[in-house]
Amino acid sequence: MLRPCRLLLWQVALRVSYHVVTASTSLCRGGSDIFASVQENSPTGQFISSINIAADPGANAIRLCLSGDNADWFYLDGRTIRLNSSVTKVLDREVLGSILVAELICYEDDVIQSRYRLLVEILNENDNQPKFLQETIQPFTVSELTAVNSVVFTVKAIDEDGDMISYIIDQSSPDAWFFRVDLPNSGSIVLDKALDYETRTHLKIILWAQESNTKEKFNTSAVLNINIKDGDDQYPHFLPCTPVSPGVPVCMNPTYTTNITQKHQVRSVFQDVVLEFSPGPIRAEDGDRGIDAPLIYSILSGEDQGRFVINNRTGEIRLTRPVDDRRQMPNFTLNVMVCQVDDRLKYSVASVLVRVLYENTFPPVFNRTTFKGFIIQSSSPASIVSTYGNKVLQVRATDRDFSDGLNPNVHYFLHPPSGLYQVTQGGVLIARTNRLNAFDRHILQVVARDEESGEEISASVDVEVLQRGQTVPRAAFTEQPLFGDVDSRLAGGIAATLLLMFLSLILFLLLRTVRRRRLQEPGDRSSVEKRPGAVNPPGFMDEYSTRAFSRHFESSSQMGSFHGRQGVYTRRLSSATTGQSADRTRTQLPASPERCLFQLDLFTVTEAPEHHAWETLRSPDSTEAPPTTDITETNDETSQKDEDQSEDTTGESEKPH
Repeated sequence: MLRPCRLLLWQVALRVSYHVVTASTSLCRGGSDIFASVQENSPTGQFISSINIAADPGANAIRLCLSGDNADWFYLDGRTIRLNSSVTKVLDREVLGSILVAELICYEDDVIQSRYRLLVEILNENDNQPKFLQETIQPFTVSELTAVNSVVFTVKAIDEDGDMISYIIDQSSPDAWFFRVDLPNSGSIVLDKALDYETRTHLKIILWAQESNTKEKFNTSAVLNINIKDGDDQYPHFLPCTPVSPGVPVCMNPTYTTNITQKHQVRSVFQDVVLEFSPGPIRAEDGDRGIDAPLIYSILSGEDQGRFVINNRTGEIRLTRPVDDRRQMPNFTLNVMVCQVDDRLKYSVASVLVRVLYENTFPPVFNRTTFKGFIIQSSSPASIVSTYGNKVLQVRATDRDFSDGLNPNVHYFLHPPSGLYQVTQGGVLIARTNRLNAFDRHILQVVARDEESGEEISASVDVEVLQRGQTVPRAAFTEQPLFGDVDSRLAGGIAATLLLMFLSLILFLLLRTVRRRRLQEPGDRSSVEKRPGAVNPPGFMDEYSTRAFSRHFESSSQMGSFHGRQGVYTRRLSSATTGQSADRTRTQLPASPERCLFQLDLFTVTEAPEHHAWETLRSPDSTEAPPTTDITETNDETSQKDEDQSEDTTGESEKPH
């Protein structure tokens, strides 16, 4: 009873660890070790191998089980062995290794009858990309003195699939032309071009690692930063630095200049004078900016027995004693050297020019602030600008420090520079005539600079461009209009039109004034005619008519509406206010050879001779109207007659009765 229980418990324990398959006893015989292979990342149930044990139907039941470290990757399915994988349990060669080892055991009546080895090779699959080792792609520091064609650094990438890797520099990176790869599989980077710290202090390239023995050609990239270390390979140079050519770190040393005037010499007790130079103080710097080695200054030649001394740390030059005779020593030329303290072979030399001048008392001046210039349009590439009278325009400054007023050290230039004009050192303006247009006007500024004292003065030049064939004005007050033949005719036509318009305006104003006067006068005048039916004795008529005419003439003269000789008149108001002054009725009088008819401003006056009696103009009882005569005279004739009548009337009124 105990034995069956023990067997039951043993079988349960075995089933926990092994896969048990019952078979006939004959299966434990005739077997052999199993060698198989499976592809990496294969799915579950993948066939591994079959079991080669002969079958014996009459044999008792047996058991088969798998054991070993990798036995859980397999399971028994009848007489086959299959892969035991899952989604979370992937067959990965890079993790498990290339071989899976297990053991197939055959039990018969709980007695091991045979053992067979199970060796399964995991076939590699290209499922991984190359990876750079981080310690090999960190920023590098390379000295600028590194020799060309030498290996500057080495990179390393790995592929877990064990594929062969080659290294390539990406030529699209900005600094790829500094390096190259001679052996693609080595990872060694070779310097292909000399480095220069003064030109570039930092480089950057892109490096690729790529599989070379697979069809997938998986790859990866990394950015490499290279810092350039400054090396002591440059010489000192004086400032300001003028490069020999763009991109070349070689400087042309400047020439320092200064002037010594009499104020440096006329002193009872001479003291050292610090000289100021142009284009700046004497100063140098190490060509290796990253090192900036200390420098030392010295005077190689030209110190004139200690007249000039230099501060070997700052480069400052002092004048220790005055010049004895300027005529003998007008200039001093010094050669100043600067070198590195730690390497005297690295040096540079500059020239220093000291000029001895008389004291500058007066600055240069122009005789006027604005100059007038003319240039005639032409196809010539260059012409001289002239002034009034067709004389050459010369813009020159005078200096009272010189007896003739001409300072040879004065330099002329245009500010700002012009592409159409240039000024010579004689103050003459030259124009590019073929680029100028007629009637153009340009305002230029000419600057005169004393190169010794640095004083500057400026003046303006007003340049007018004349058209072809036009003459230059003789003087400022007789300057001719800047018009040609065609423009003169046009200007004449415009002037004639304006004059005609002006005369028309004057005539219109005169006519309007006359019309206004005529409209105002009829309102103040009275229509005068003889009273019909009045018969008076001749004697009485003469006396009465004389007095009446005198009084009536005075009254009419005051009102400005009556003129005539003596006679009997009646007065009636005018109807000018009705607006029908143009249709006034004229008084018809009988025609007579001894009578004079005249019209005075729209009303008729009948005048009788002095030695004839007055006649009745029209009888009230008469049925026939006497013949009428209308006489219209001009204003001038009427005015003349009025004056004659006024004189006659005045004379008669003064006679005694």
